Amino acid sequence: TLRSVIGFVHSHRPDLVAAPPTTDNPPPTTDNAPLITHHSSLVTDTAPRRVVVPVLRPPLALCKATDVALAGGRVLVMLDEDGVGEALVAQLAQQGADVLSVETPSDDAALVALIEQQQANGPLSGIYWLAALAGEPELEELDLAQWRELNRVRVKNLFLATRTILTGQAEDAAPFLVVATRMGGLHGYSEEGALAPLGGAVTGFAKAYKRERPAALVKAVDFAADQASAASADLLIAETLSDPGVVEVGYHDGLRFSVGFAERPAADGQPGMQLNAATVYLVTGAAGGITSAIIADLANAGQGGHFYLLDLTPTPAADDPHIALFRQGRDALKAALIAEAQAKGERPTPVQIERAMLGIERAAAALSAIEAVQQAGGTAHYVSLDLRDGAAVAAVVDALRERHGRLDVLLHAGGIEISRALNEKSPDEFNRVFDIKADGFFSLLRAAKGLPIGATVAFSSVAGRFGNSGQSDYSAANDLLCKLSSSMRRWRPETRAITIDWTAWGGIGMATRGSIPRIMAMAGIDMLPPEVGIPTIRRELTAGATRDEIVVGMRLGVLTAPFATHDGLDLAKVTANLTARERPLLMVGNLRAASLYEGLIAETTLDPTQQPFLYDHQIDGTAVLPGVMGTEGFAQLASLLAPDFHVVRIEHEQLDSPVKFHRNQSRTLTLSACVQPAANGELLAHTELSSTFQPSVAAGQTPPPPVVTVHFRAEVRLSREVAAQPRTEPPSPNASDRVIERNAIYQVYFHGPAYQVLEQVTLSDECAIGLMANDLPAASVPADVEQLVNPRLLELCFQTAGVWEIAQSEQMALPSAFDRLEVYRQLAETAAPSRIYALVTRCATGDGFDARVIDDQGNVYLMLSGYRTAKLPGKATL
Repeated sequence: TLRSVIGFVHSHRPDLVAAPPTTDNPPPTTDNAPLITHHSSLVTDTAPRRVVVPVLRPPLALCKATDVALAGGRVLVMLDEDGVGEALVAQLAQQGADVLSVETPSDDAALVALIEQQQANGPLSGIYWLAALAGEPELEELDLAQWRELNRVRVKNLFLATRTILTGQAEDAAPFLVVATRMGGLHGYSEEGALAPLGGAVTGFAKAYKRERPAALVKAVDFAADQASAASADLLIAETLSDPGVVEVGYHDGLRFSVGFAERPAADGQPGMQLNAATVYLVTGAAGGITSAIIADLANAGQGGHFYLLDLTPTPAADDPHIALFRQGRDALKAALIAEAQAKGERPTPVQIERAMLGIERAAAALSAIEAVQQAGGTAHYVSLDLRDGAAVAAVVDALRERHGRLDVLLHAGGIEISRALNEKSPDEFNRVFDIKADGFFSLLRAAKGLPIGATVAFSSVAGRFGNSGQSDYSAANDLLCKLSSSMRRWRPETRAITIDWTAWGGIGMATRGSIPRIMAMAGIDMLPPEVGIPTIRRELTAGATRDEIVVGMRLGVLTAPFATHDGLDLAKVTANLTARERPLLMVGNLRAASLYEGLIAETTLDPTQQPFLYDHQIDGTAVLPGVMGTEGFAQLASLLAPDFHVVRIEHEQLDSPVKFHRNQSRTLTLSACVQPAANGELLAHTELSSTFQPSVAAGQTPPPPVVTVHFRAEVRLSREVAAQPRTEPPSPNASDRVIERNAIYQVYFHGPAYQVLEQVTLSDECAIGLMANDLPAASVPADVEQLVNPRLLELCFQTAGVWEIAQSEQMALPSAFDRLEVYRQLAETAAPSRIYALVTRCATGDGFDARVIDDQGNVYLMLSGYRTAKLPGKATL
């Protein structure tokens, strides 16, 4: 993983000095072993827990064009079995492309010869790879030979084709690559999981190709199982010609998605696994320094356990003198190895000595793992084997099955990494790197058929999530592990399948040597502290019942850098689209980007001297953005990319920090919305409203980083179905209830005419009824703007509750949060009512308020639940 991150950094920052290579699992520190360190899972929570999720992508009509020109180009199409390729070939011919269509060849040599023959007639300018559209047998029904053949057809042939094409072209050539998969349209990031998970290897390869040839247009397009062939071909061409901002694209439920991540806690309210002395573990790659430390952590947490430890490293001897020297320090071991070689009359090179030391480091890590398990009171069964040997892997699983009848934790950490450019990487090297990870995981799962497994944890890497230059095999294998794990939701639902995309580790082995820390810092990447990373596996197993793919790291820097300016969004097209609206989206302003990781980003500049909702909403002489306008902004931005959807609920809104307009100066606010698919065909947008402040410094001084303040947060739920429009009886106050009139209210409240929404409030012990004023002036400029949540109707609820609070507690309070806002009607949808009311009651818990807005005809406009306030100091009376 460390080398994968270094390679990624070098591909993005060639100005940085090269760093020394390392192994897939960096070796342990040179402290005296065995290494048993007690790490709290609370420390792990200091790093963001980033869960990989699908995110809504702008329609292609709003995206920039790519640099691909199909007319006059020479394009290779690897055909599928379902007719997509045939439709694509016909459409490419209509576009003026010279098409070479290929059916799956019987062997590698035939494919290479065919491409070389075509290259002799001129370079190929692009590849469409459709082999992964084919259906797949269930994994447990395959044998190892069948598994390997499926991967040969899908990803290994893709490697051969790409390698052959690049070898015959100029060094800076960048033929486009568009691959297609059929994992369900969301790349497997759904409750159903990946439908055809072997497509994950193809997607991982494509992401690595993009990193290696950043000038090339690369797309990995995922389809649903029932996507029609002609429609798929149309979309593949459309994706070729538009949106250079993403690689991963999927079509699901009529919408376009990509893949990002969201921060979520591990605890989900469900019970996690209990680790104890009876827990049964099977761990591959057990001789890696990181894996060894994780084994020790798990054994210590469970006070033992049964550990089956697998690695290619031979079984270490407890009295191995080389391991003893290694535990004294690397220098002592190095001197001894040189002396031993010289005693034999040899003159070892530094490379030979380093290779020998790496082998001893792994043996020491394996012994540390064994000793850690034993010291914790557990049993360790160490087996030296090659993960590509399916029979040897099955023998271990069979022995485990016979002894225990179950497997609680399957931790697949085995793998190697060899960085080399595509046109320099040999097929044997690609197969070796790919097969150790992929075949190893397959053989374990295949051998465990019918065996209860509590959880699987597959070690992936940022190379699998983001792709990496020189690591097409490693990226492909890691992404395949992710999609296989996802698919287990369907065919092994009782097993929690977890995948960890590790970033570079610090503090263990080679991670802290040489220039590596400096390179990472310059690239904006924080290396993962061991005290944060080591307990991660334990946390994922025990904190809840989640089964996620998680990116584990601190700052990710260039790993999340956009592929195109504005993340592929065409601002001119977006501006034209917004301008053409009949009623403007006042709170959206201008779209700036469509980030995979921050969502759709808009900026809006508001002037308190121009907008009534600001100059009529002043506290102590300073204009403050009404919380209800933030709510309206969230609804507007969230629905922008889904025009066929309706805002039905806004949930978990937090008004954390007021937006103040000091000295009556305008401010530019940023709204973001990360929209994800939700249950029942709905969409869920995670939204924020923030501002940025750049502190001033004296002339000649370096300014500090800008300060970003998140003011409001909420979740917006969208549905294609219009919410049911309830009706109820209008409120009927008792004659004995207390009535507070408008003049009295606004002697206490700070609102100006546009926000003096109350005509009166009627109070009883059980409720407050706010009667809305009929003579309100326009709340915005222009007046006829889009309103999705009726901000002043929501304000009616807020102010009615506030009057009730003042009457009861003699304290004024400001809005701070609400749990749920359901929107049923817009004012324009009903015949003009004569009166509108807010009916406010106390929550059943006594903490906060519930409210409904009703007109005199019984129409319910909105329903507010769990509204809470923050009391201001001082006394207020009504």
